[in-house]
Amino acid sequence: MGILNVTPDSFSDGGRFDDPERALRHAAGMVEDGAGLIDVGGESTRPGSAPVGAEEEIRRVVPVIAALRARFDVPISVDTVKAEVARRALEAGADLVNDVSALADPAMPQALARSGAAAILMHMRGTPATMQLDTRYRDVVAEVAAALRGAARRAQEAGIAGAKILLDPGIGFGKSPEGNLELLRRLPEIVALGHPVVVGASRKSFLGAVLGGAPVDRRLEGSLACAAVAAWLGARIVRVHDVRETVRVVRTIDAIRAATV
Repeated sequence: MGILNVTPDSFSDGGRFDDPERALRHAAGMVEDGAGLIDVGGESTRPGSAPVGAEEEIRRVVPVIAALRARFDVPISVDTVKAEVARRALEAGADLVNDVSALADPAMPQALARSGAAAILMHMRGTPATMQLDTRYRDVVAEVAAALRGAARRAQEAGIAGAKILLDPGIGFGKSPEGNLELLRRLPEIVALGHPVVVGASRKSFLGAVLGGAPVDRRLEGSLACAAVAAWLGARIVRVHDVRETVRVVRTIDAIRAATV
C-alpha cells in the first residue's frame, strides 16, 4: 500500500502532494514501482495533530481519488475517520476505507455496509491529538488483539461482511517504542484473529529511537526491516512511503517462502 498524503501537515511528506497534479504524478510513480494499492489521506494523523473539517477533507481527497480512478486500475483506499468523507470518496471511485478510529463515527458502519466497501479497522487509544499521552499497557499485544476483535464484531453486527474486514494493530498510535516492537514481534497473535492484517510502520518515530535519533528521511532501513518482519509473520498489506524498495523486500521474502527464483 503506497501512502499518498494530500495534506499540508503529515509527519513525513506534509505539503509535498497537496496539489492534485503532484499527487497524481507521485501515485503514478508508486504504481510503476509496484504498489498494489494507493491509500489517499486528507487529514494528518501524526501525534498531536488537530482534526480537519469534513468539507476540507473532501476538497482534498475527492479530486485526487477521481483522477486516480480514471487513470489506474489499482485499488484505492481513503484514509478517513468520517463517514461523510468515506461516502464521497467511495462515490469518487475509492474501493475501501482505512479507518484509524475503528468506526468511532457512529455513521461509519452504516456507510460501509450500504456501499459494500471493505474496511481497515485500526487500533488507536484516544485520538491523534491525545494518543501518546498514555502508552502504558499490561500486555500491549493482548489488549490490542482484544480491541480489534471487538471492532470486527461490531462491524459485522452492523452488516459489514467478515470478508470485507481488515485489521491494523496501529503501530505508532498510542504505543511506546517498546510496545511497537512487541506488536511486530508477536504479530502472529493479531493474524490469528482471522482477518487480513495491515501493518504501517514506515518512517515512524519509534524507528528514530531504534536508529539512534535518525530523522524521518533517514529511517529507510528500519522501515524495510519492519516491512520484512511483518510480511514474514503474516501481514497481508504493508503501508509504506518507499514503495520500490519495499516491493523488492517483499518479493525476496516470497521467493524465500517458495524456495525458488
